[in-house]
Amino acid sequence: MHPVKIVDLFAGPGGLDVAAEKLGVATVGVEWDASACMTRRAAGLATVEGDVRRYGPSDFPEADVLAGGPPCQTFTVAGAGAGRRALDEVLRFVKRMVAREDREEIERDLAKLEDERTGLVLEPLRWALEAIDDEKNTAYRAIVLEQVPAVLPVWEAYAAALDDEGYEVDYGILRTEEYGVPQTRKRAVLIARKGDEKVALPKPTHRPYRKGVPREAGDQGLLEWATMADVLDRRSPFLVISNYGTGGDPKARGRRSSQEPSATVTGKIRRNRVFSLDGVELERFSLAEAGRLQTFPADYPWSGRDVGQQIGNAVPPRLAMHILCAAFGWKPPEDMLLESLTTWRSVRDPEFASLERAVETDVEYV
Repeated sequence: MHPVKIVDLFAGPGGLDVAAEKLGVATVGVEWDASACMTRRAAGLATVEGDVRRYGPSDFPEADVLAGGPPCQTFTVAGAGAGRRALDEVLRFVKRMVAREDREEIERDLAKLEDERTGLVLEPLRWALEAIDDEKNTAYRAIVLEQVPAVLPVWEAYAAALDDEGYEVDYGILRTEEYGVPQTRKRAVLIARKGDEKVALPKPTHRPYRKGVPREAGDQGLLEWATMADVLDRRSPFLVISNYGTGGDPKARGRRSSQEPSATVTGKIRRNRVFSLDGVELERFSLAEAGRLQTFPADYPWSGRDVGQQIGNAVPPRLAMHILCAAFGWKPPEDMLLESLTTWRSVRDPEFASLERAVETDVEYV
């Protein structure tokens, strides 16, 4: 299949959209965060600033692919855990939505959840079912969803629902370093395609990272995992000491050398400390460097406030490119396509230069 347009829910600064546009597929993103919308507009990505709950398929009739990465804060291990505690309730909501219970009643019950963000994980299902049920629209030809691993049971419930609606579905946990991202990060991913043709999550192209295991070890049919040094323009080797404690122990700070992938990039990446191998503290990661660890283009025009959080929340474009190709039934992206992710604009025009200066002076770190 060749999609016409992707409507991307909870689109953030554009991780999936960057990949799609490089693949030649048009996108429009729905995003409520004003700063993320500033970044998207600076990058030239079509954007609707607003709450996805106020929109539906009929507002984007040209879109034939649905994508979404709902907010993860209530499900992530680093958060308070309201979403994890409400998981059984969320799964019951999936059944009620599939049974086409009264929408207003469901919305009233969703409002009773401990954290309203938990219910946002159900929005892609609402969109998918509305597109199926609306006689004026056609069902989405493909659906792509990603979230933190704790959401996998929700995607499993989605898969059963979509299977009943005539979709072929696959879902599971993907490790970013297995797709050439210089970072270890796990994501729960679902892809679905309308019709009888089988779909499958993308196969790994790189070896999994294992602490203490040489990158040249392992399956010789796969490439070596990418390192921080592969994408960051730093002259000398370095060591990164994480802001987070390993195993919940704040004194056991995670450590990675520049010859390893980065630990998961979070919104607090600027708090990670960087040292030379002889113990001299170096400049911490810049916003551009944090973006590169997520495989955003080096010249991506980050804008607005809390850029670190925008970067940490985003899906890595390189991973997104592999996922989209699998969802569309295309062969895995070739090296030339993947290399195209290193730059966004070929001409550094005055407008882009002014945006860069604004990022350096107007960003707040929290």
